[in-house]
Amino acid sequence: MRRRLKVFFDGGCRPNPGRIEVAVVMRGAVHLFDDLGQGNNADAEWLALICALELTKSAGLADVELIGDARQIIDEADAVLRSGRAAPGHAATFLALAGNAPPGRVRWIKREQNLAGIALAARHPR
Repeated sequence: MRRRLKVFFDGGCRPNPGRIEVAVVMRGAVHLFDDLGQGNNADAEWLALICALELTKSAGLADVELIGDARQIIDEADAVLRSGRAAPGHAATFLALAGNAPPGRVRWIKREQNLAGIALAARHPR
């Protein structure tokens, strides 16, 4: 059995609400996306999930596990994939991007285990 590729994602705002930034870690490489507009933490997490899915699609990867630390977004994304329905906005963008080849799994982990969150935090030492 082949293991799914783990792709970590995280988003944040500076301040909240404020400027959105996103990190995705795939195959050990950190991908940073700055200044994705204005919004709150929920917007940032959705955009991080969307960026992660876009990266996997552009790399031609199909069976991936998208891993993040925002339980609400993970639960909503999982429900969208199961039902095939989404409210307008970020969820609809995610569902449309998933199309006929959705990720194998969208999974929650603790914040301190999220490689993308660690990468974002490293940009703003306290």
